This record gives sequence, C-alpha cells and structure tokens, in this order.
Amino acid sequence: MGKHHPKLLNNLEAIRRQAGLTQAQLSKFAGVSRKSINAIENGMYVPSTVLALKIADTLDCTVEDLFRLPSR
Repeated sequence: MGKHHPKLLNNLEAIRRQAGLTQAQLSKFAGVSRKSINAIENGMYVPSTVLALKIADTLDCTVEDLFRLPSR
C-alpha cells in the first residue's frame, strides 16, 4: 500500500498513476482541489465516504481497492 494515515491505508497514488491521471485531473473529476488529492495520497487526510466513492468511480475501481483499515 501507499503512504497512509494511522487509521487508513491507501493505494490511491498507485491506482491514479496506473489510470494515467495527474492529481489535478483526478481532483477535477472528483470535484475537489488538487491539494485534497495530495493530502489523501500522503496520509494527511481521510476522505469522506462520498469523496471516496467519487474517486473510486472516477478510477473505475472499488473503494476497497483504494483504501483499507490497517491490520490489528
């Protein structure tokens, strides 16, 4: 997985790059700022459910492909 927040691991950067999108392009499709995408990718911000679903829809994947809880 990519960089992560203590409560949420994410693979957003890898999947975004695999889709051939820049942070700016993804942010436009998801309706947020590029800084928001950057903060999520760097584990500084946990996205809302709605935002996670928008990102997953844009990247044609599931929310679970993008984010998961850390193992206990």
